[in-house]
Amino acid sequence: MSQPPSPDLAARVARLEAIEEIKALKHRYLRACDAKDPDGFRACFIASGASIDYGRLGAFDDGEGMVKVFESIALRKVDGRNVILDMHHATHPDIVVHDGTRASGRWTLKFRQVNLEDGTESVSTGEYEDEYVVEDGRWKMAKCHFHRHWTITRPLGPDCRVDQATD
Repeated sequence: MSQPPSPDLAARVARLEAIEEIKALKHRYLRACDAKDPDGFRACFIASGASIDYGRLGAFDDGEGMVKVFESIALRKVDGRNVILDMHHATHPDIVVHDGTRASGRWTLKFRQVNLEDGTESVSTGEYEDEYVVEDGRWKMAKCHFHRHWTITRPLGPDCRVDQATD
């Protein structure tokens, strides 16, 4: 006859589940950024009072302000084509679960952006510093601060061709 899991084992499993849920949250956030999905982007943050600081893009005390900036950049089109194309890859997660409803984390961002209006490509890296809380039964970001380390910007050459999905 097997014994029930020890409270220690249950706590360890709960911590690992929280870490995986937080990783999934960050990946949903990154996919929403690249998919130009402001609703998906907003859904990753707490309902009110999120601390968001993206350096040059601005600092906000709620998700709504950042969503407006996101929409003005990511959704901009010229002649029916997006002019800003982004690719976000967050790696090296370092997540600490403080208790059943609070956690913090750091991620390294590898970011690439094609700006068809300016004819440039930029590659950047930096660090996210996040805080997470459980809201309505799901992990959400309560704080998301980004600190850029460096950026390289170069012109898109005359031989460069950029194809976009049409769906």
